[in-house]
Amino acid sequence: MNLNFKKIDTKRNLLAFSAGVDSTALFFLLLEKKIPFDIAIVNYNQREQSKAEVEYAKELANRYEKKIYIKDVKLNNISNFEKKARDIRYDFFEQLIKENNYETLITAHQLNDKLEWFLMQLSRGAGLLELIAFDKITQKDSYKIYRPLLDITKTQLQEYLDKKNIQYFIDITNFDEKYKRNYFRKNFSNKFLDEFQEGIKRSFEYLKNDIESLSIKEIPVYKEKDLEVFENLNDNNLNIRLLDLSLKKRGILLSKAQRDEILKQKELVISHKISISITPKYIFISPYELCTMDKNFKEKCRLARIPKNIRAYIFKENILEVFELII
Repeated sequence: MNLNFKKIDTKRNLLAFSAGVDSTALFFLLLEKKIPFDIAIVNYNQREQSKAEVEYAKELANRYEKKIYIKDVKLNNISNFEKKARDIRYDFFEQLIKENNYETLITAHQLNDKLEWFLMQLSRGAGLLELIAFDKITQKDSYKIYRPLLDITKTQLQEYLDKKNIQYFIDITNFDEKYKRNYFRKNFSNKFLDEFQEGIKRSFEYLKNDIESLSIKEIPVYKEKDLEVFENLNDNNLNIRLLDLSLKKRGILLSKAQRDEILKQKELVISHKISISITPKYIFISPYELCTMDKNFKEKCRLARIPKNIRAYIFKENILEVFELII
């Protein structure tokens, strides 16, 4: 398997590990390329096998002198398990990155995952940015996410492990069609990819090139901490594209309903996490905060026309320069 890992140019790397086919193959491919990394694994305690997976992760970390971080949680009988599990997983990774100064989070997403995502978004009525949201590199504020396996199929990774007689685990919940991703995997993506792998890879490359040539260069007129202020482009489509690009970096993909609501309301909170406000001159984006503000500060915001749902974050983080730069 010929993989180019040149884009991993950092020394402090964290591998998202699960002991499944994808992350186990990536573990050994990184070893072969002598790329430094540590591993992090989350046990959701949904399956008896998960205990053995964690023990295997410990064994590999000890054998190859890697640091290992383990998060143990219980998510029994909750709705939207996949989203909750993902949120817990990435919150854990970001905590580790911040506390240990990791520069890159390496994930084992592969071509099957990319096609499954494409089909799922297509079924929901998504736009181009959402259809091909799986990039090899996603730049965050203090680190980047690198997905080196996006041109490799799961079958190829499993063949690599079998040839080298490397142990891995198969998660039986991957066959449970109550999870939407599994439904798409079983009924559409795997069969389609088996027949048309090279064409699919080329199409994703073309789509990526197309979107890069069409993308708005989202340069804020002001940025401090997690507050971004953009110029209102006075075009609904362009403003939504700008919001899509900015929110994607924050780990949020807008649905069509959310886009429509943004354009209708102009000021709202997305996913209980991010405040957005569109004024005649600016577009404000910040984390959603609730706090008590003094009267003088609120009056200053009113005179400066700072949107109400943005004020609490500015107050909490003491971002006073914004009054001088954008008003």
